[in-house]
Amino acid sequence: MRAIPYMGDSVGFSSERYRLSMIEQIRLSGVEDLRVLQAMLKVERHRFVDSALRVQAYEDTSLPIGAGQTISKPNVVARMLSLLLQAPIYLQKGLHQRVLEIGTGCGYQAAILSLLCKEVYSLERIKELHLKAKSNLRPLRLPNLHLLLRDGAQGYETGSPFSGILSAAGAEHLPRIWIDQLDIGGRLVAPVQNQAGRQSLLVIDRTPSGIKEVIMEDVHFVPLKSGIE
Repeated sequence: MRAIPYMGDSVGFSSERYRLSMIEQIRLSGVEDLRVLQAMLKVERHRFVDSALRVQAYEDTSLPIGAGQTISKPNVVARMLSLLLQAPIYLQKGLHQRVLEIGTGCGYQAAILSLLCKEVYSLERIKELHLKAKSNLRPLRLPNLHLLLRDGAQGYETGSPFSGILSAAGAEHLPRIWIDQLDIGGRLVAPVQNQAGRQSLLVIDRTPSGIKEVIMEDVHFVPLKSGIE
């Protein structure tokens, strides 16, 4: 995995100690994939939230990041990443070649993805957040992470096929174009609205014989929207 340089303590406490506590809580919740845990340990979550909220950065809670959006709970991030790493193509090759993230937000999950995959394309449709993510990620110098101001509902055909697609926004109906942009053996992990009107994680594998879908636990994400703001 790529190493992110430690850039000093910016919040008045040992962020490593708090990150270790966060990782332990994630592990106790059932996510035990060492690749995910090690990557999350390297990325300082407090650097991706506003200074007034940094004391809450390592709690298992979502936090506002502006433009009506939130940074996901660490436990949910870990769960979705661990599911992504169980893709058939990942198990065969030991690495995701190209991954598409729908909804960059503040850039936190994108930074973790960059440590787990060869190339990451992250799409954000809200310009304010796109610029914020670029600012947050610039000091980390991650050459395999590509941030794009685009409508995530349309995917990114130029970079396809993707071995993995991860959505940080919940759709009423999953865009078919995402599945079309998946490679054979690739996996899509996304929240979708279920019959009860709640959101559940949906895992889709594109196999040589067709599409395989599995519905997982309930989650809560901001809604998927189209268009650039």
